Amino acid sequence: MSLLGTIIRRGAKLGALVDTPRQSPLELQSQQLVDLLKEARYTAFGLEYNFQDLMMADDPVQAFKKVVPATDYNGIYERWWSKSHLEDAPDVCWPGVTPYYALSSGTSQASSKYIPVTEDLLRGMKKATRRLFFDLTNFGIPSNNYTRQVMVIGSTTQLQRQGNHWQGDLSGILGLNRPFVMERFYRPGRHISDIPEWGERIEKIADEAPGWDVAIAVSNPMWLQLVLERIIEKHKLSHIHEIWPHYSLTLHGGVMLAPYIPSINGLLGREMKYVDNYNASEGFFAYQQHPGNPSMKLIADCGIFFEFVPFDEDNFDENGDLKSDQPRTLQLDEIREGVHYALLISSAAGAWRYLLGDTIQFTNVENTELRITGRTKHFLSACGEHVSVDNLTAAVKAVDEQLNAGVGEFAVSAVREGSYWAHHWYVSLENKSVTPEEFIRVADAELCRLNDDYAVERRYALRNVRATFLPNELFIDWLSNRGKMNGQAKIPRVMKGTQLEDFERFISNHPAH
Repeated sequence: MSLLGTIIRRGAKLGALVDTPRQSPLELQSQQLVDLLKEARYTAFGLEYNFQDLMMADDPVQAFKKVVPATDYNGIYERWWSKSHLEDAPDVCWPGVTPYYALSSGTSQASSKYIPVTEDLLRGMKKATRRLFFDLTNFGIPSNNYTRQVMVIGSTTQLQRQGNHWQGDLSGILGLNRPFVMERFYRPGRHISDIPEWGERIEKIADEAPGWDVAIAVSNPMWLQLVLERIIEKHKLSHIHEIWPHYSLTLHGGVMLAPYIPSINGLLGREMKYVDNYNASEGFFAYQQHPGNPSMKLIADCGIFFEFVPFDEDNFDENGDLKSDQPRTLQLDEIREGVHYALLISSAAGAWRYLLGDTIQFTNVENTELRITGRTKHFLSACGEHVSVDNLTAAVKAVDEQLNAGVGEFAVSAVREGSYWAHHWYVSLENKSVTPEEFIRVADAELCRLNDDYAVERRYALRNVRATFLPNELFIDWLSNRGKMNGQAKIPRVMKGTQLEDFERFISNHPAH
């Protein structure tokens, strides 16, 4: 047994005890908002909305919500962030000049978003990451594995210089800001992570992989699968554990893991433990604390103040946009389990009542545990069916379990058919014997079981559900064609509007279709 590994493991256990906040999440959140208001009170945004008075109010949270309007990315960028991004103007929404902008490709129809990343936000993210590391002791990692290597599959660390700031994907920004003392444990290393082109970077990882002793991987599930497949193919392996016998834990985020589990498990030679985390360009929000409980614990004191907006017709229109800049929002003492909420965040990077775009449900209010259910713009509700990405993922899981289908990527759209509606699934499958009719039979039945609104509409307005099977490579090629090949790349599970038109045009012109 490694003495150093034992020391690190014991230190992590002690750190978990010492670093656990003593205040309640609600108290931490109230203090977090006051701290943010105090720090930003002399910025242009803070002066406009009189943060000095808000932080001194009897109830700063209610005063803040009453005065500051809620906004989406376009609203805050056009009025505020564009000044700091395009002109490097200091003290706009956060003190000083913003040093980084994360290019968030996401799954929206828009081009890349430029999300401010400050040193204060990075400190909060590092604090949350340290807490996550401490809690990994809950997952039974052998002491020896604490001294082995961590493979981080992310975007290039070769950022672009623009005026007085740098911009690139968040994973590249985080890679540049990793503590130097930790570099010896990380792979693939800067000589590979600096490579701008994804294909070349994956090829270099595959070249050097046999010389590594990876125990933990950190990745978007889609990219983890691609990298493992390439390593196995290049070195003619039966599974990845032939070269990485100690690889036992994967930290994942960005997309729901469930659709990728069958494919990834097929690349392994032993059982894998998966740890979910909720990390976005705007901050680090939550992570899974315990095995056997896939829900994630909200991080209440690492630079983010949260508001929870019931995702319903009172607050959102049919396009997933806020109806008002003063929506009804809730705090942690008002939330209920099982309700879909959209997130407004205020952060140490100058986001103020900013609509993140994700939807969540709390699974345990007392422990502030949650799960991601989808996106505000990625719900299917053409005729009142109210189908979430979480529902679609569960339907795919049922198909895999009942038909052994090996579902890879998938996306769903709602299309008009005369006076009625239809859902159109685009799916890649490993099992070529499964027919579209079989896929729809199982997926449709599971959605009817999970979602009463869907079951009702299937008898009335939603008259047809169909499926088109596509090669998995086609989904990846479409991302590449749209310039979305990076560490945060993901296939949108719900497609609408111009994005759907672009995808259908691409597959109709693709020679593999």
